[in-house]
Amino acid sequence: MLKKILYLIAYTMVSAGACADTGDIKFSNNQIRVQAISTYVDYTETGNGTLGTKTGILDTESGPVGGFAVALSFMNNLLLKNDYLELNVDFSNGKTKYIGSYQGGTYGSVVTQSTATFHNFGGRYGTGFALKEHVMLTPYIELGKHQWYRGVNSGELYTHNYYGIGIMGQYSPIKKWVYSASFMYGSTFGSAITVNSGSTYSGFSGALGNSAKYKAGLSADYAISKEMHLNAGIEYVSFSYGMSGIYPIGGGYVAWEPDSKTNFTIFKLGLGSEF
Repeated sequence: MLKKILYLIAYTMVSAGACADTGDIKFSNNQIRVQAISTYVDYTETGNGTLGTKTGILDTESGPVGGFAVALSFMNNLLLKNDYLELNVDFSNGKTKYIGSYQGGTYGSVVTQSTATFHNFGGRYGTGFALKEHVMLTPYIELGKHQWYRGVNSGELYTHNYYGIGIMGQYSPIKKWVYSASFMYGSTFGSAITVNSGSTYSGFSGALGNSAKYKAGLSADYAISKEMHLNAGIEYVSFSYGMSGIYPIGGGYVAWEPDSKTNFTIFKLGLGSEF
């Protein structure tokens, strides 16, 4: 009996796979999606001994921050065959676990929570190539912008733009199911920070060092009907900021933003609709 059940399942999957083609992939790529997201933050700030200050880890932030995302994707024959366009925006707000110290103290002597607000905007353009009847490969270019408002001190706003090239592979082994994997390599530009004024010292604004930026993602989409798709995914993002310039903040003191590295792991779950 068990062999018969396994045979029936295998036969059903093979039969469904034989019917699947790039049509399901194209349908999935012509869609508007609304998703709940959770961004797990892994942030580390390091000192390099400037003006005799500490070296090594200065502070870290970690933990999940909830939010939502909206994405619009389109695949059709515009300039080339299977032109692909995607626009997305997301917003998150919550708290992270902050580990650091007071000025001149030892890392780990202060453990508290910090508010965090994220805004991301992005766009992709590429062209899809059908490799087999149910496999498509889409190289693309990507542009975007990232903002992070940290609640540490009196508030700090980090921002950067980025560009990159990437590739997306999509596979539809069974009718109505589409699995996607993507990878982008690029660079940040226009990185900057604004530090708000406190009760004792003034703030400052200035440029930060740019870095390479990586993005990798996996996702799955299931078409319940044309009007309703279920989708889920995970995305990993990594970039760094170089140290800012040194700025006077009053009272004979100076301040700067040290080097830092940021990793985000973003979990996504939502609904979509074809058009």
